[in-house]
Amino acid sequence: MKLDILAFGAHPDDVELGCSGTILKEISLGKKVGIIDLTRGELGTRGSAEIRDQEANDAATILGVSVRENLNMRDGFFVNDEKHQLEVIKMIRKYQPDIVLCNAIDDRHIDHEKGSKLVSDACFLSGLRKIETQLDGVNQGAWRPKLVYHYIQWKNIEPDFVVDITGFTDQKIESILAYRSQFYDATSKEPESPISSKNFLESLNYRSRDLGRLVGVEYAEGFTVERYLAVNSLGDLL
Repeated sequence: MKLDILAFGAHPDDVELGCSGTILKEISLGKKVGIIDLTRGELGTRGSAEIRDQEANDAATILGVSVRENLNMRDGFFVNDEKHQLEVIKMIRKYQPDIVLCNAIDDRHIDHEKGSKLVSDACFLSGLRKIETQLDGVNQGAWRPKLVYHYIQWKNIEPDFVVDITGFTDQKIESILAYRSQFYDATSKEPESPISSKNFLESLNYRSRDLGRLVGVEYAEGFTVERYLAVNSLGDLL
């Protein structure tokens, strides 16, 4: 399956929190989008891997993505080495995305920065034809995405560009709340975590509104880039 966009997250819910508004907008424009989770989030303070599996499937249905897979790397302990890079390369070559979205370049959770660099490095290596990979016994051809963008997570990183997601925020929040074990629930008996507070849930809305305010729209999501963005003319900036 050829995808236009492939979004990677170190944990189930990373993609929803960081860039689901953008995904929803791109799907509405006819783009094919997929999600790859690196781990099952099994070390999370709340819930379990099995619960997160179901929640991820529910969120994928809400978003309307074409595919969602999990690479079953070890939560907290995966590293950016050849073994893990090859697993990501197989997914890039399988779905041949033009654009890859991945974790924040710097963040509170150590897996986010690790996942960011792992996926970014794999995107480059995936274009080297002398790196040989097989999937289901079939040799894969080299493929390098044209663009790699990093979404913003816990830390307030200054974006290089923002995407207008006005009209998609309600569905974005719905996809996030599919992770019922993870986020604010006044009746929950689970331990508190940095993302389970009411304040965190509300922050998702006011961050989007503030980014939107800065560019003259109602809601927006921010991204950082690895190389300069290019435009055809100055008019493209309007």
